[in-house]
Amino acid sequence: MKVTINAAMTIDGKIATASGDSAISSKEDWKRVHKMRAASDAVMVGISTVLVDDPRLTVRHVRGRNPARIIVDSKGRIPSRSRILRSAHEQKTVIAVSEQAKEADIIRIKKAGALVVVAGRDTVDLKALFLFLKKAGFKNVLVEGGGELNWSVLDLGLADELVVSVAPRIAGGRLATTLVEGDGYDRISQGPKLALMRVEKTKAGELVLRYRVGKHT
Repeated sequence: MKVTINAAMTIDGKIATASGDSAISSKEDWKRVHKMRAASDAVMVGISTVLVDDPRLTVRHVRGRNPARIIVDSKGRIPSRSRILRSAHEQKTVIAVSEQAKEADIIRIKKAGALVVVAGRDTVDLKALFLFLKKAGFKNVLVEGGGELNWSVLDLGLADELVVSVAPRIAGGRLATTLVEGDGYDRISQGPKLALMRVEKTKAGELVLRYRVGKHT
């Protein structure tokens, strides 16, 4: 199974401002993102993205099929009124929770039409989740995570590729969300080494960088 992380960030590495604004990509770049979605079996985000942006995670700017949606939601907090749960009967949706999720929430999510996968005791065990997805026949998973999910997928060595669209903008802010959050490494050499495969430039001045993700110590 191939796992690709895709994200848009400002030149100073922010994927959202401190207030939560993440409107970084141009229309041209959004078409690229939706082409990636259409070519993927599933698109994955964390619960924070759902709570802040209430996305649909569909293919709209290009022609193509909608991928399945995978939501990493340890406590089963996804709102019933969210666009994702409201359309779960129409588009395959998997909500990954941990054992911390309440039974009432699991029942609520299932009634909405989503499949609930319990993986992990306190938080979602991503390795177990990705193994489930692989066994379920998913061959291409697109991760459109926030900084925390990006960190986890990279730190666990689950990512094969990283695609970053760098917009000609500056966000600044100590509390703004960066491309990768998490605990971080003590030494630069501990992190995964990336190999640049391709560089593209959009008419809006964005640079789209595609990297192969190597292993780390």
